[in-house]
Amino acid sequence: MNNIEKYYNKFNEEKRLNTRHGQVEYRVTMKYIHQALDTLMKENSISSCSELKLLDIGAGTGRYSVPLCEEGYDVTAVELVKYNLGILKKKNSKVNALQGNALNLKKLQDNTYDLTLLFGPMYHLMTAEEKIKALSEAKRVTKPNGYILVAYIMNEYAFVMYAIQENKLRECIDNNMLSEDFHTMPNKDSLYDFVRLEDIDYFNKTTGVIREKIISPDGPVNYIRPFVNKLSEEDFEQVVNYQMATCERMDIIGAGAHTVDILRKPME
Repeated sequence: MNNIEKYYNKFNEEKRLNTRHGQVEYRVTMKYIHQALDTLMKENSISSCSELKLLDIGAGTGRYSVPLCEEGYDVTAVELVKYNLGILKKKNSKVNALQGNALNLKKLQDNTYDLTLLFGPMYHLMTAEEKIKALSEAKRVTKPNGYILVAYIMNEYAFVMYAIQENKLRECIDNNMLSEDFHTMPNKDSLYDFVRLEDIDYFNKTTGVIREKIISPDGPVNYIRPFVNKLSEEDFEQVVNYQMATCERMDIIGAGAHTVDILRKPME
């Protein structure tokens, strides 16, 4: 956890989401967040968004929680890194911002939130057991039939971009960071863990959550950042439109950089 704090004291996650490739990820993800919220309002005959309680676990600097709060939703944000939490609080929003750990949401009660976001934590939890624990905690605090949206970084993206593009393949092999089928394996110094679709399926089955759909919010744009950056604003909007139209295609989900799994907590 100390390594994660040191990393985010230097790495600007908000700046990443404001890049063009980050904007594709953010805008597609927000589309599906709003779809889930609209569904909850219809199902529960809610007329005001202020009646829905949202939780953002691993909220970072509030890239998602702050705008959702400004739309009128009742938002609580939990963030591990004090530096990120400080930036979030300086935005003077009405977000209820707390320091906490995705593995133990002891400050939060069972069955409280209509929609829970679990984005950043799954990038940094190194074992399946930790990921299952975080997902279980998210499930615990979410209301029955509520939504849980979970983000992962995908294995094939990591292999192509790090091992191949950055010429780290021999280093990865020598340090036993690749299995025989080229699944990445973290070492003691790793800050990120990467998954495949079968891993995500295992986490869900073990935790007892139900998938509604799974999407790739950024698709190929992370592979082609220099080309996307050269596009005109008009053509960039077509890239966003492309990803909006294709993000549910199973033939590209596993190859994208990020995946968002859209889940529901079963009725009790």
